[in-house]
Amino acid sequence: MAAPPSVADSISAARLPGKKSEEIMDLIDLFSKTQYRAKEVTTRMKRIEKHCLELFGRDYKYSIIHNSNGEVCGHYPRQIVFLEFERTDVERDRSGTKAQINKLQDLVNRSKLARCRGRFVCPVILYNGKHVCRSSTLAGWGELYGRTGYNYIFSGGSDDKLTENEELPEEDNDVRNRDSQLFDKVRGHDIKLLRYLSVHYICDLMVENKKVKFGLNVTSSEKVDKAQRYADFTLLSVPYPGCEFFKEYKDRDYTAEGLIFNWNQDYVDAPLTIPLCFSQNLNIDWTQYQSWDLVEQTQNYLKLLLHIINRNDDSGLLVHCISGWDRTPLFVSLLRLSLWADGAVHVSLEPAEMLYLTIAYDWFLFGHMLPDRLSKGEEIFFFCFNFLKHIVSEKFSAVKKQRRKNSHQKETDFAVEEFCQLKVRDRGSETSLSSEFSLISEEVGGASILPNDSLEVFANQPQASSWRKSITSSPQMVVWNKTNPLDEQLAHPLSEARSSSSSSCQSEQDVIRTGSSPLAVPSRRRPFPSERQVRLEAVREIFLAAYSSTIGLKSSAPSPTGAISGLLEQIARGVGLRGTNAIV
Repeated sequence: MAAPPSVADSISAARLPGKKSEEIMDLIDLFSKTQYRAKEVTTRMKRIEKHCLELFGRDYKYSIIHNSNGEVCGHYPRQIVFLEFERTDVERDRSGTKAQINKLQDLVNRSKLARCRGRFVCPVILYNGKHVCRSSTLAGWGELYGRTGYNYIFSGGSDDKLTENEELPEEDNDVRNRDSQLFDKVRGHDIKLLRYLSVHYICDLMVENKKVKFGLNVTSSEKVDKAQRYADFTLLSVPYPGCEFFKEYKDRDYTAEGLIFNWNQDYVDAPLTIPLCFSQNLNIDWTQYQSWDLVEQTQNYLKLLLHIINRNDDSGLLVHCISGWDRTPLFVSLLRLSLWADGAVHVSLEPAEMLYLTIAYDWFLFGHMLPDRLSKGEEIFFFCFNFLKHIVSEKFSAVKKQRRKNSHQKETDFAVEEFCQLKVRDRGSETSLSSEFSLISEEVGGASILPNDSLEVFANQPQASSWRKSITSSPQMVVWNKTNPLDEQLAHPLSEARSSSSSSCQSEQDVIRTGSSPLAVPSRRRPFPSERQVRLEAVREIFLAAYSSTIGLKSSAPSPTGAISGLLEQIARGVGLRGTNAIV
C-alpha cells in the first residue's frame, strides 16, 4: 500500500485552491436544489459523475455496473463503481474480470425487486479485500406485488400477517403459496448477490421491524423474514433514529449533546440485537443504548461497524435503513472518512478531494433528498460532517491494533506525547455548537485551513515527519466524560487528570495560549495533533466553510445562547469575510 499523505501534507491540502473550493461549493449548491435521478441528468451532474470516477481511479482498479437511464434503480448512479482492488496490488490477477462483472450485473438486474424502491445491495467501499455495501431494506408484499404487476390490494398477499399454525381455507392457502413462491424467488436472488459479494454481516438501522403506512406493511427486513431465508447471515439490529429526529437536532441549535431519542413511541419495536462475539469486545454497555444521546449512540455504532470489518475473515458488511438514503449514507460516509483518515482507503486523496467524493457519491448520486430534508429542517447531512469532530480520537481507528503491534516506542517517548496532546478548553459555553469550533482561514470563498498555531508547529519543526510516525504508532486511549459531553478528551486518559491541574502545569511548564487556538501549548515544545485528527478536522472545516457559503445554518427560533450567530460569525471569518480575531 502506498504511503498516505503526511500530517504536513494534510495541513497544506486544507488550503483550498480556488478550483477545488468552487467545485465543492458548486456541488453543495446543486445538491441543495435537486435530487439526483439517473434518467434526468444535466451537464453539471455529468461533471460530478466524471469527477467521482476520476477520484476512485486514483487508488483503485474498478469496473462499472451499468444503470444508464435508471433502469436498475432510478436513484442510484448511472455508473456504479465496483472496486476490484487497489492499484498498488500489482500482483493481482485480472483474468476473468469481465466475466465477474457480467455475473454481477446479472445478479443486480435479478435482485432489484427484492428491496424497497429497487435499491439493491451495492458495494461502495473496499477495505482489506472486503466489500462494505449499502441498500434499502427488504420490500414488503405490497411493494413487491405493485412492482411485479399484481394488484396487491385484491390479491390477498398476506404472507407477513399469518402465522404458520393458522388454519386457512384452501383458496387462501393457494394465495399463501403464491406469495411464498414470489418471496422465495426475489429474495433468493438477493441472497445470491449478497453471497457473490461475500457479505456475511447485515446491520439493520431501522427502529421498526417493518415499516407500516396506512395500515399496510410496506417494507419488511431480514430479521423478521418468517421463512428464515437469511438465517445463514449474521444479523445485527442496531436501531438508529430516522431523518425526522434531526429536526430536533437543528431546533436545538445544531447541538447533538444531550439529545436523546424517545424509544417509547408506538412504532418503535425493533430492539438492539448484537451477537456476543461483537458486544463483548468493545467495552460498551449495550444495555444502556436507550439512554445514549445522539453523539454517544453514533460513536458506539461506528465503533461496532469498524469492529466488524476488522474481523479476521473475508466477510463483507451490508448497512441499510428503510430507503437507504438518510441513515445509510450517514454511516457509509463516516466509515469511508474514518478509514481514509487512518490511511486505509483512498490513500492518495487530499481532504478536499475526499470531501467531494463522499458528498457526491455517498449522498448525492445515491439519491439523498437534501432539498426535501432542508425544507423540513431534517439536517442529517450537516450532522454527518459536523460529527467528524467526535471521531478524531485513536479509539475510532481501524488500524490501531496494527499500530500497537508494530510500536517500538519507549516509555519516555510516550510520556512526551501525553503531555503534547494536552488540551485546555474554554468551559464557559459548552452547550453551543460554536463553543467548540475554531475556524481560521487565509483564503477567500470557502477555503479553510487549520488553526494558525498548528501550521506553525510544522513550519518550525524540521523533524515533523519522524515525530508524526512516533505519534501514529503509539497506543492511544480516551476517557469519555459523561458530565461534559462536549469536552471529549481526544488524546490520552492522563489528559483528564492533567487538565484538572492545568493551572499548576501552566506555572511549572510556562504554558501559554496563542490568540487563535484553543490549545494550551508549552513554551518549549508545541503540541502535535495525530494524523487522523488533522485529516478529519481539515475535512470538517472545509465542509463548514463551503456549507456556510451555500446553504448556511438557520435557527428555527432566536437562540438565547447565540450559538447560531456565533457559528456563522466564525465561518465568515474562516472564508475571509471577517477579521481573524481570536476564536476559542
